[in-house]
Amino acid sequence: MRFTCEKSMLVTGLNIASRTVAQKSSLSIIEGILCTTGHGLSLTGYNMETAITYDMEAEVKDPGRCILPAKLFSDIIRRLPEGPVTVVVDDNFKVSIRSGYASFTISAESAEDYPTLPDVNEGRPVYLPQSKLKELITGTIFSVSEDQSRPIHTGVKFEVTDQTITTIAVDGFRLARRTFHFQEPSGRTMNFVVPAQGLKEVEKIVSDSEEPASFTLGAKHILFQMGSATLVCRLLDGEFLDWRRVVPTNCPIKLVANISDLAASVERVCLIVSEKYKSPVRCVFSNQELLMRTSTTIGAAEDRCPIAGDGKELEIGFNGRFLAEALRVIPGEEVTLELTNGLSSIVMTPAEDKYDFAYMVLPVRIKSN
Repeated sequence: MRFTCEKSMLVTGLNIASRTVAQKSSLSIIEGILCTTGHGLSLTGYNMETAITYDMEAEVKDPGRCILPAKLFSDIIRRLPEGPVTVVVDDNFKVSIRSGYASFTISAESAEDYPTLPDVNEGRPVYLPQSKLKELITGTIFSVSEDQSRPIHTGVKFEVTDQTITTIAVDGFRLARRTFHFQEPSGRTMNFVVPAQGLKEVEKIVSDSEEPASFTLGAKHILFQMGSATLVCRLLDGEFLDWRRVVPTNCPIKLVANISDLAASVERVCLIVSEKYKSPVRCVFSNQELLMRTSTTIGAAEDRCPIAGDGKELEIGFNGRFLAEALRVIPGEEVTLELTNGLSSIVMTPAEDKYDFAYMVLPVRIKSN
């Protein structure tokens, strides 16, 4: 096998494909990176749950496949001088790497026993801009559960209709929903749950551009295509929460707040709250003002944020971190706060028609004054 390509392209490909190389496995071959040459160069990392393949242009003089030591090969390529890199692998899997005056010789392995990646190419892809796919993931993934006793909730649910893609994440204490609207009907209807770990890798790969991304649903796997990168991961099985039944609707109290002001107030009050020193944030929704205060063994904090509307002096306790994490991903300048009573959830919904989302945080019991 022999190929030549630019160092910068090779570094990019290795950085992306190496993310799913197994760190420690009883199958030692997947601790390396699969290098395949044909019409170009493909690099693959696969940990038996998630696989990433990165394709790039390369001048190939002798096609073939081998397993390269992921960390060593990456470290060498990163430290080479800028310019073309030539890699030659002989019949005994001795690897020669040359760039400028620098040269290395390392050992590779045969790819004969490398596991076959799941085939998801029979399905029909759903296309959307990369920036919108990123918003769907970033806007929900922080709310996935870490409770392995309910593995279905450790992922994000995708609901695809003819008009929309909706992503939902829940963890028993909060819910996050984002919806993307197609400009043209998708002609598809599907529901599936993607593990958070796989989506975190997709989130890192996709850009903020309008370049197209796609996903293709298989029987047990999902394939994401993002430019030169392809990610395949196993789907989660189980019964996902019927989220439409748990999100309050027609809440009698609706208030509007500036997102930046509200987020800043919440984060200031939470400065004295930590995993060690936990305490709910006590929120009092009054006329044109939200009072927030909390206290722990290390001190007390209080802040006020202007709001539009009358909260009827409603007093509710919330986990401050959950409020802050939702506010960080809410788009726009203003958000609507929907409330029912002192024992019900807060639901944050768009104040502007061009957005479609909902963030629900359950209340926390607070001691009376």
